[in-house]
This record gives sequence, C-alpha cells and structure tokens, in this order.
Amino acid sequence: MVAERLPCEDVDVSILAEPLWFNSGKSARNRIFKSAMTEMLSSFCPDTPAEHGLPSETVLTMYEKWGNGGFGIVLTGNIAVDPLHLESAGNVIIARENEGPKRDELLRRFANNCKADGALALAQLTHAGRQTAENVNLHPRSCSDVQLTGRRRNFSFGKPIPYTEEEIRTDVVERFAYAAEEAYKAGFDGIELMGAHGYLLAQFMSPTTNRRTDAYGGTPENRVRVVLEIYDAIRKRIPASAQFIVGLKMNSVEFQEGGLSMEDAKTMCQLLEDRGYDFVEMSGGTYEKLVFAHVRDSTKAREAYFLEFTDQLRPVFQKTRMVVTGGFRTAKWMAAVIQDGKCDAVGLGRPVAAEPDLPKKILRYGVLGSAAAKIDQNDFAMTNVVANSQMWQGGQIPFSRCEKATDGIMDLSVQAEADKYVAAAGAYVQGVFASGMQGVPVFQYKSESV
Repeated sequence: MVAERLPCEDVDVSILAEPLWFNSGKSARNRIFKSAMTEMLSSFCPDTPAEHGLPSETVLTMYEKWGNGGFGIVLTGNIAVDPLHLESAGNVIIARENEGPKRDELLRRFANNCKADGALALAQLTHAGRQTAENVNLHPRSCSDVQLTGRRRNFSFGKPIPYTEEEIRTDVVERFAYAAEEAYKAGFDGIELMGAHGYLLAQFMSPTTNRRTDAYGGTPENRVRVVLEIYDAIRKRIPASAQFIVGLKMNSVEFQEGGLSMEDAKTMCQLLEDRGYDFVEMSGGTYEKLVFAHVRDSTKAREAYFLEFTDQLRPVFQKTRMVVTGGFRTAKWMAAVIQDGKCDAVGLGRPVAAEPDLPKKILRYGVLGSAAAKIDQNDFAMTNVVANSQMWQGGQIPFSRCEKATDGIMDLSVQAEADKYVAAAGAYVQGVFASGMQGVPVFQYKSESV
C-alpha cells in the first residue's frame, strides 16, 4: 500500500506498453525494465563450494513479485562469475566451482519467477575485480594494479594483481561465457554484462584503472576488447536459434578526472553496435565519486540523472537498443524520453523495491507516480539501505499469500514510518557492517506498520 505518490500530470503512457525488439530476434512486451539492484541475500559458504552463492528463498520470493509486476524485462542483481570476486557477500554465483543439481534447480526457479507473468528474464553477470572487498579476497585480480582507496560498507580493498593476456582469455572471458550458458540452460532469456560503476569490465574500459600497454590497454578499441571477446564467446556457446539476448551496462561518463571521456564512450558504443549487442544500459559514476544525484537544474527537470550525457551517445545506436536507468519516478518522463527518441526503454530500481508492481499499475490502472518517500532521494547511501531493507521485506511473504504486491514492505511515504526507519538505520547499518565482515546478509529491518 502506498499512502502518497509523487504528483504527475495526466499523460498518455501507451508508448511504454509498446513491444521492444532486439537484434537477437526476441522481443520484450513493454519498455519498462526492472534494473539490477544488489540483493546480498543469498548463501555465503566459501568453504562449501556446492552451497556457495545459491539463491535464497527470500530472493526467489522477491523476484516472483517482480515477475508478476508487469515489467517487460526483469534483470537480476549482481550474479558473480567468480567466487573470489564478489560484489558483496550474499551474491548469487554462477561458476564451475558451485556447479551441481541444487544450484541448477534454484537457477531454474529464479528464471521462472522472473518470467511469471510474461516478462523476459535477464541475469546480470558481474566480476568485481579490484572492487572485491578484503573480507572476500585480499588480493583481487584486475586489468592493472591500481588500488581502490577508501572504504565501502566499512570494507577496504586490496592491491589488485593484473591479469596476463592469456588469463584474460582463459579465465575472464571463459567465466562470463560459462555463466551465460548456464543462465541460458536455466531458462533465462539473456544476460547483461556489468560494465558500469567501477567493476572489472569498467576497469578495463576506463583509463583511470587500465594502465596496460598490450592488446587490452591504451586506445578505447583495446580497452573495450574484452567486452567484445566475451560477446563472441557467448554467441559461440549458445545457438542463434535461441534468440538469447546479450546486453551491457556501462558508464555514460565517469565524472572524474582521467575517467572515460565522451569521445571514448562514443568509440566504444560504435564497436558494440557493430558487434551486434542487443542493448546497452547507460548509467554513470564509480565508487570513488558516486553521482547518483541530480547535478544540474536541467537534469532535475527531466528526472534522469544521466540523460544529458546519454543524449550525446544516442545517435551511435541504430540497431542496438539504449536503456537509461537512474532517476525515473513519474510516468510523464518515462514516456517522454522514449517519445522524444532519447532512449528505447527505461530502467526502474529503487522505486520498485518499494512497489514491485509499479509498471502494472502505470500501464493498466492509471497510476502515474511512484511512492513519495519522505527520505532524501539524493542520499544514495540511505536510499540504498532502504532498497535492501524493502527487498528483504518483500521476500518474506510468498506471492500466493499476498493480497497486494506491497504486503510486508514498509511505506516510507508515511512520515512517521520514514522517521522511525531513519532513526533505526544508524544502529542497523553498524550491524550490517559487523555482519558483512562475516559475510552474513542482514537487511532485516521490520516495519511496525506491516
């Protein structure tokens, strides 16, 4: 239940309901993606490989709600391709190390839940590279030895060891291709490579972190090479008749000195277009300078954090679809950016952690705005914790027992509820830090209003 919504003038949302066709031959039934959000709610058993990184019942239940939420595509959160390079303890893992019938059955359930009411299911494949926390790997691998400074969720990061050219081909490319094939076998309709926010593929693409002088470094063509080789390896494993979707999430601009420039981004996007990528999801920023905030008045007016920058990349894509994620809260601007040709689809993240069936309400029932949460939406750290809390809550009550998809999920559009949550969050986050050091996912704030 949502008590208060963001105001939005009446608007024709029919363009959001139009199907979206991809190079591979498959189509999504509408233009709304459920974007990836890290759940950190799956098993963490590094000493028992067969039990490590398996989707939990909480995760499966939450995805059944999104799968019944009216999306065109449901993207999973981070699925790690290497158990030694997790984005966080509690990630789902698809790797040879945890291969087995139990994992395969859980992945089949995962895919089926995502597709419950007709959405396409895509698995987001991730390798954290140098952004692997020290509690997971003291000596992570990356394209170069540029160490990530600072802390994230109270974790620090070790100095990375560069991959050799041979290891890039036999380990990095192989792991992504293996995970994609296993996702296909489980029933996923495609995958998205995580090449944004400073993870391994972004590390290769950015001159900030890629100091190589071989075939994988230097020019933008070389820095994007591994992304192209992964695409080729996936296509070799999965028959064209499967119409398996392969997409990439990348940074539109890194917003930091020495980061990915617009000209480099244009060059890379042209190569992705030429190779046949089905879609590119545009985001921006890295942990060193998170920019999940409205940085210009003109951007505030259009809602999408990165839209000014993706406008410059849009002309590159003729067949590859462009998805923009970050900041959409009302149907007016979701429809407007597609109507104006700014992108082909929009991605929703935190608003649908609070309300898993928001797309269905927009497309069928005349809802035009997301919940008017009484928390600063420019406070990325807080809204990130909020989303994780809401995902945990949403995974507690099976969909079959829910009268509404929001049952059990706190409604932060209620001021008293928001105040109560913020007051609890400080102590709660300290508990998350402590549990994170042990690899225990904890996002379990229980709302008194549900």
